Amino acid sequence: MNKLFLAAALTGALAVPAFAADYTIMAPAAPGGGWDQTARAMQEALQAEGISGNVQVTNVPGAGGTIGLAQFVNQFNGNPNALIVGGYVMVGAVLTNASPVSLANVTPIARLTGESDVIVVPANSELQTVDDLVAKLKADPGAVSWAGGSAGGVDHIAAGLFAKTVGVDPTTVNYIAYSGGGEALAAVLGGQVTVGISGLGEFDAQIQSGDLRALASTGAERLEGSDIPTLSEAGVELVVENWRMVAAAPGITDEQKATITADVEKLVTSATWQGILETNGWTDMFLAGDEFDAQLAADISATEAILKDIGLVQ
Repeated sequence: MNKLFLAAALTGALAVPAFAADYTIMAPAAPGGGWDQTARAMQEALQAEGISGNVQVTNVPGAGGTIGLAQFVNQFNGNPNALIVGGYVMVGAVLTNASPVSLANVTPIARLTGESDVIVVPANSELQTVDDLVAKLKADPGAVSWAGGSAGGVDHIAAGLFAKTVGVDPTTVNYIAYSGGGEALAAVLGGQVTVGISGLGEFDAQIQSGDLRALASTGAERLEGSDIPTLSEAGVELVVENWRMVAAAPGITDEQKATITADVEKLVTSATWQGILETNGWTDMFLAGDEFDAQLAADISATEAILKDIGLVQ
């Protein structure tokens, strides 16, 4: 009887799946922005697909993500259950804020998504087209205020490069940085700024409702299913695309990194995640392993050159 009981117990034990890892994902920005959206999308998909039993999201805003990054590095060293969302914005913010920590201090896991910026104005704005924006910018650069994400991030870079491309000194751009997408949106809707520049996910609902007018997108191609022209189509030869990534804590083992990477690979191939990408208009730019490490290093080098070129970094 004891042997039969033991065999039955072992059979039952083998039938029970291993416990999925619990994760805490830090969004190093205020609620409502792209990193927060990405972290909560990961939370939704990881739990819905049974990849993780419990996922918590925390927000630590400030300084283009570098405050959260420093806290993450200092508090979670060696913790295989801690993740942080980051991206192009953070690359620039590390440089412009002379941050004591950088993405070299974490364990990159994967690039997740890409996204074009859109340039929007309030529905009652006098600016109807990109040509109108160019004319106003050339007439008085300081009179055109731009609302976007953190200083040195992709929105700021795009605004500076827009000016440079149309023949305006990029250092004269009147850029107003906001720590969260919700704040930038409110500034545009309230007429506190001339234009807004950020990812489509920040402005899409208001574009659809008619409260905002989209002048152009900054990607190489039109956003899928969208009638918003690219800058190139509007006569401004410029392409700027954002990307977002997930990283793990410093000091984890190769085995722990492999486990996290496997979970993220399950995430990005899941039906839940693919649905989220479509809903938010995010482009799947998944890249992991050595290829992502190499691409990240190249992007950091290129971003430093761009920031120096437009006067944001000395």
